[in-house]
Order: sequence, then C-alpha cells, then structure tokens
Amino acid sequence: MIDSAQFVIRCNLPPLQNGYEKHVGTKTDLVTANPSILMEKYGALMGRRRPFVKSLRSYGDSLLLLPAFSYGHNTPVSLRVAYTIEDFESPTRPIFFNPEYLQSLAVFWRSQGLREVRLSTGIIMASLALELCSNVHLYGFWPFSNHPHGLRALTNHYYDNRQVKKKFHAMPAEFDHLLRLHSEGALRLHLGDCAPGEK
Repeated sequence: MIDSAQFVIRCNLPPLQNGYEKHVGTKTDLVTANPSILMEKYGALMGRRRPFVKSLRSYGDSLLLLPAFSYGHNTPVSLRVAYTIEDFESPTRPIFFNPEYLQSLAVFWRSQGLREVRLSTGIIMASLALELCSNVHLYGFWPFSNHPHGLRALTNHYYDNRQVKKKFHAMPAEFDHLLRLHSEGALRLHLGDCAPGEK
C-alpha cells in the first residue's frame, strides 16, 4: 500500500531491507535523518563515512531532509552529511529545513495544546504532508507499548526498540491530535500490523 502512494515520506532512516520491504515497501521520495541517530549510529560522521553512505542506498535518489538549522548543535553533523553525500557521489539529495518553518510549526502546535516539548519528527512530517498533499496516510504512528487490537507487546519501531526521549517528545499527546485529525477526515491513520507476526 505504501509503495502505491504518489509521494512517500519516511522518518529517521528506517531500514527497508532484510525482510522489512514486504511489510513497509521500499518507495521513498523523502527521508529524514535525526541528528541523534547520526551521532549514535554513525559517530556523527567524524570517522568512517562509508557505512553511512551504504545505508542510504535503499533510498535511491530520494531527498534527505536534515534539520541543520533547528538547533546550533545540529548544524555541524547535518553539514557533514551533505558533504559526505557529495564526496561519495551518492544519488541521495540533501535538503535542509527552513528554521522559520520549524519555529512557526512549533508556535502552531503550542496553540493547539502541545506545550513544553519538542515536536517529534513524526508530527513535523505529518504537518508538512498536510500542507502539501491532498490525501495523507500515516503508518507506524502508534505511541503505546501494546497493540491496539490484540494488546500484545510492541517495540517502539518496527525495526528496533529504541525508546522515545520523553523529556523531549510527548508522543501520546501528539497522537491525540493526529487521531482528532483522522476523525475529522483530514488524514488517515492506519493502525493495523505493519509487520505481521513481529513484536
């Protein structure tokens, strides 16, 4: 279903191979890279950069959206990503968030009741999609540790159990807003299994 969409946005460099592709597809038009993932998984690109470039192959010539100017500490690693892509002649195309857009989005969501936290990549990208697309379908936006139907235990992502930084993000509160938008018909939340049989 995801691969049949006209434009596919994926968050935080998710793996699309090793069996996941049959559940989540492979089509990617835009993928985000969270600086914390770049720091933890790729050593902030201070050492060997080839593993990072190899990890981008599954995204082809998609756009790689980086929050280079959201916070000062994100700028160096985001620029290293852009330079690495250029140095290795990767087909992936780095682009940067406009910091004024991020600030306006934060002000908007604060006015809607999301206070005292940083917006997650998920709600930022859902907001962007609502501005650009006529039909928005969201997959993987279930912020709870149990399945909505079978109540079995779930991992945080389909590919790992890296936990949300609760001091920064309020995923259940964001989900309440997304659920309201779903109820109003502004977007469609898909809450079925994305990887059947997996925890």
